[in-house]
Amino acid sequence: MRLISLIFSCLSTPNSQLPTFSLPLVLRMTKNIYFASDFHLGTPGYVESRAREERIVSWLNFIEPSCSELFLMGDIFDFWFEYAKVIPKGFIRLQGKLAEMADKGIKIYFFKGNHDMWVRDYFTREIGMEIISDEMIIERNGKKFYLHHGDGLGPGDRKYKFLRKIFRSKLCQWLFARLHPNFGIGIANAWSQGSRAAQTKKEVFLGEDKEWLAIYAKEQLQKQHFDYFIFGHRHLPLNIDLGNGSRYVNIGEWLNYNSYAVFDGLDLRLEYYPPNP
Repeated sequence: MRLISLIFSCLSTPNSQLPTFSLPLVLRMTKNIYFASDFHLGTPGYVESRAREERIVSWLNFIEPSCSELFLMGDIFDFWFEYAKVIPKGFIRLQGKLAEMADKGIKIYFFKGNHDMWVRDYFTREIGMEIISDEMIIERNGKKFYLHHGDGLGPGDRKYKFLRKIFRSKLCQWLFARLHPNFGIGIANAWSQGSRAAQTKKEVFLGEDKEWLAIYAKEQLQKQHFDYFIFGHRHLPLNIDLGNGSRYVNIGEWLNYNSYAVFDGLDLRLEYYPPNP
């Protein structure tokens, strides 16, 4: 009865005297944002890598109609180096599909990983992708995201953190560029055969108190709030509640899991391809 009385009161009240209400309104976006990482194309060999590339292109075809932005968050290639006039051969289907998506207006971001940190401007010039070297902070539909490949973050692994600075230096890249491509890329391909991605053993969950990227995320929350932390690198799909409305999502890899994340404007979901029927 009180509600009916309020309605009649509003109907009989001049517009200038009507009460105003301010309610937060969060709507689902018309298109989604997708996150994927650790394709590791090129390992462990041509046949396996080619089959994985075809699976990834199939996934891109699947998400394209609903995609507004695509974040490729590192280690897309198991090795990549851009000489002045030479790039590693192969991966044409993936590059062609990404170029097609970019031509249709889909914004694509490419994060440098620990395997493809030597990406320069080739993909920007040819496809229009934006290259991200370290972290990226974005806000979409009122949600704040902290994005990073995940390498070199959190406690421990001092040896890699030291090597990362060396490999990312301009001097190191200049020296590598002095090697003939047949020799330089040959060395890199041989090295990648012994990389973690070339192994078939799956990663295991260490526990929230020992997952170094979860520890890093909690440290960042001491400085400012983020709704979502999204990382790759760990090779294990994870969805960890950090408390106070914050979550850490690791988007896994495509050698075993074919996992990715999708944000629809309301929620971030960890999903797998092909989807379960």
